[in-house]
Amino acid sequence: MTKIYTRKGDKGETSLFTGERISKSAECFDAIGTVDECNSAIGAAISFTPTYGPYVECIEQLETIQHALFDLGAVLATPRTKASAQKIEKTRFDHEATTALEHWIDAMQTELPVLHSFILPGGHPSGAMLHLARSFCRRAERLIIPLNKHQDVPDEVLVYINRLSDYLFVMSRYLNHLAQCPETTWVHHKKVEV
Repeated sequence: MTKIYTRKGDKGETSLFTGERISKSAECFDAIGTVDECNSAIGAAISFTPTYGPYVECIEQLETIQHALFDLGAVLATPRTKASAQKIEKTRFDHEATTALEHWIDAMQTELPVLHSFILPGGHPSGAMLHLARSFCRRAERLIIPLNKHQDVPDEVLVYINRLSDYLFVMSRYLNHLAQCPETTWVHHKKVEV
């Protein structure tokens, strides 16, 4: 890729991996864009994360997820009902990515206090940014569900994006735990003193 601009999208259309030109406002591009928002928020969280001790492994995990989200975007840009078998194989998304998330979640939860109430998003900038990434991830999930129902997206993508929101929640708590930033417990607004 030599030029950042091609002028091909100036009329509001872009290409799927199948080569088909469709509107940038199509369902699949709404999902792809939201996955990109999630990925960008993860990148911002990494930029706030210290680069020593146990934080290093956190950064490595988050960067692995960023790569997986690029792969997931390729799947979204390759509708299974229209793509050739070769393109489907090239953009296959395997269960191993979800297994890794589950392994990381289980490991972090052994070090975290048990939650007895909802908590508010916030804390250390890296943890707070992962809460934002989690909200983008949940929106991406809502946008992927209809694509999955039309059989344009394999089940594994939906499973991964659901598990990723769990991971981002736990990792945000874990980063706040490492940074010794206390969690703010949710209190019903009628009980909040002003």
